[in-house]
Amino acid sequence: MVEEIGTLAQQTADRLAERRAGAVVAVVAGDSVEIRGTGSTGTGADPGHVPGPDTLFEIGSVTKTFTALALARLAETGLVDLDEPLGELLPEGVSVPSRADRQITLRQLATHTSGLPRLPKGMLLGAWLHPSKPDPYAGCTADVLLAGLARTRLGATPGQRFRYSNLGAGLLGLALARRAGTDYETLITREICAPLGMADTVVTVDGARSGRCAQGHDGRGRPTPPWNLAGLAGAGGLRSTATDLVAFVRAQLDGGPAELAEAIRMTRAVEHRQSSFAWVHLGWMAHRLHARQGAHLQIWHNGGTGGFSSFVGFDPEKRLAIIALGNTQRPVDGPAFDLLRTLQAEHGTGPA
Repeated sequence: MVEEIGTLAQQTADRLAERRAGAVVAVVAGDSVEIRGTGSTGTGADPGHVPGPDTLFEIGSVTKTFTALALARLAETGLVDLDEPLGELLPEGVSVPSRADRQITLRQLATHTSGLPRLPKGMLLGAWLHPSKPDPYAGCTADVLLAGLARTRLGATPGQRFRYSNLGAGLLGLALARRAGTDYETLITREICAPLGMADTVVTVDGARSGRCAQGHDGRGRPTPPWNLAGLAGAGGLRSTATDLVAFVRAQLDGGPAELAEAIRMTRAVEHRQSSFAWVHLGWMAHRLHARQGAHLQIWHNGGTGGFSSFVGFDPEKRLAIIALGNTQRPVDGPAFDLLRTLQAEHGTGPA
């Protein structure tokens, strides 16, 4: 079984690397882990170096699952409340939009039901004026984001419907860090990475790690500069490795260490239903496949930046997880979902 899973992981990595620079695929099946890499990191003294378990990639919006888990962790310790208004965690004088007399809560930020737009005020105009801007979020400092809130209109009443928002997730990261008296990166390290032994999940890459960073590429295979999300780090600013993400999904499958177990349970206890087959947890998307596809549960999030694409998906019922990381802008979702469905149909170790 382990050999077959390794073969499937390698086949998926090879599929992702076609017309791409490089890819790493990890499979967690019960107590087994298989990590396969192919292609090239395109960086360092050896530009042909094959990416592996400890190669750092920008993980984009997979970051949101870390931000949401940090929310649950702080809620579990009593530092915040899921239904606390966002405005109570921001500096005095910051104007937070509302609608129908409903204020935006932390729970709504983590489930994309705040009504906030996808991007901060002015970013769509900026993207139109500068379509080739290499680092589009770099100017989104905390001061800029908070000043723009006063001019932001909600597209729906808070709590009413799902509306994916990078702005909302970024504000959640800012608010939690402020309440905890630290910065976002330190918050994630302290509350999540340290308990899970994740040494390479960071916002800022230092000298010791820089030699293990993959070079990002756009959709045409051209090298791109790193993205820096400034005040929106909670929406997509983390870099990570397959090794670290395996530890992260193992905690999702097995409950995690004692200090994180209740927070992990909380993230999945919260649900906002989009349909009878699809819903959102704190930070995670979820759906159940149709009966003809086995009715399997899939909990997941994907991510993308100017030069990277990522996917993390798992089935806690069968104790299966897939991690796919690529260093081009082209999405890795399709092959990753295909692999997850194949494993669910053939290899689940838990109840069907």
